Amino acid sequence: MLRVLGSNKVFCDGLTRRDLLHVGALAPLGLTLTNWSRATAAREQAAPTASGFGSAKRCILLYLWGSPSQIDTFDPKPDAPKEVRGALGSIQSVIPGVRVGEVLPRIARMLDRVTILRSLTHPTPIHGTAFAFSAVPTTDLQLEGNVRDSRHWPFIGSVVDYLGSRADAKAPAVPRNYWLPFTFGSKRGPSRPGPFGGFLGPTYDTIWSEFRAKGTREILRDSGDPNTPKLKISDPYAGILPTDRFETVTPDETLTLDRLNSRASLLDQLDSARRTFDAKTTDTPFDRHRALARAVLTSGKLQSALDVQSESPKLRERYGMTLFGQSCLAARRLLEAGGKFVTVCWDEYGLVNTGWDTHVYQESRLKDELGPGLDGAFSALLEDLDARGMLADTAIVVMSEHGRTPRVQNVAGAGRDHWSRAYSAMFAGAGFAKGRVVGRTDRIAGDVAETPFSPKDVVATLFHLLGIDPQAEIHDRLGRPYPIGGNGRVRSELLA
Repeated sequence: MLRVLGSNKVFCDGLTRRDLLHVGALAPLGLTLTNWSRATAAREQAAPTASGFGSAKRCILLYLWGSPSQIDTFDPKPDAPKEVRGALGSIQSVIPGVRVGEVLPRIARMLDRVTILRSLTHPTPIHGTAFAFSAVPTTDLQLEGNVRDSRHWPFIGSVVDYLGSRADAKAPAVPRNYWLPFTFGSKRGPSRPGPFGGFLGPTYDTIWSEFRAKGTREILRDSGDPNTPKLKISDPYAGILPTDRFETVTPDETLTLDRLNSRASLLDQLDSARRTFDAKTTDTPFDRHRALARAVLTSGKLQSALDVQSESPKLRERYGMTLFGQSCLAARRLLEAGGKFVTVCWDEYGLVNTGWDTHVYQESRLKDELGPGLDGAFSALLEDLDARGMLADTAIVVMSEHGRTPRVQNVAGAGRDHWSRAYSAMFAGAGFAKGRVVGRTDRIAGDVAETPFSPKDVVATLFHLLGIDPQAEIHDRLGRPYPIGGNGRVRSELLA
């Protein structure tokens, strides 16, 4: 169900590996039996330092593409100069002495149920989705502009899918690794790197939904480039109709399930293509996605999970009648239906400098769109999962690829540029601590002052909570071994 994507895409800005631990005996992980003893000893030695192994049965990743300002969200600096604070203020949270941006009032009231990380840091301030959400040790513009760059490591969800397929070869009715609301980057140009199989191959690329409806609000968007005209865009992240639907599709538009004449028609097409293809192996993208198409069609679970219209209007309004809000609701339904790893991406739409990439008009967008959209959707998701008894074994991660400059730029509507030396993230649910703030930045949120975290550490910690040993080996298609978590470390500071 996947197409091979690839294009060199320029964004708005222009291995060291630890010694491998040869683990092996975990057959579902596809590891070699000969190294079981060493793996066992390593795990026993590391066990006392990291709690919560395997406490998460599933995960929702809320990806705020473009990157929020840490100062205006999770790491405000009320005593900093105005050129740092900007026009937006901060509010007291339920935790004494801890403040968040004024655009997050509902999150402020439930901060005792989450962990805020204020000390993420890395040296590369580019839109590095692959770097943020895989164990690839380094990145650059070429890597982040080419889906099939040979240096890519697999996306977190792709690893979950790969290991799950080793434990159970039967195609699931709901894909283990699913992405909402549409193919990453597709509403402005070609797909961007990040949620793909990397060295595991395209067999383990993410499966996408589709959302074709236009937004209910027409907004004048400005790229910040004087040579690019401003555009009026009906952005669904700012509002959609209750009747607007997600579609179950393949990334190849020629195999849009909702648009085929019938289930039999699809199966006939697949069988014909299979005979023509004359494949000899059972683990090619074609074979795997043919099996997945059959499972999806015969069960109906995926289509049903995406049918958010079956929820009560009151609950849907709590999430927010926006594309991000309804995607979060769909993510919960996908997990209930058997999904394992669901990503909800607040992506750019229609023009550069959209999503959370606030080089221009940051203040109005944070106040009118971005802040309320995140605040409502996240708080509703947390409460909904808790009410259904799912929060204790569901990990929630809210993260981006970097932060934004400490000082506000003198541009239209004010803005902040890319900044990776210090930024923030939020965690909740299975295995994560509650009511904790980890790390500290300097007085302008420009550099980490205490407890620095690499995004690789977040990747390793999330694998740990999902019951995947980040030090275990995973092999590429040539049989070369890599530690699943790369050079990341499981960080007990985030754990309950």
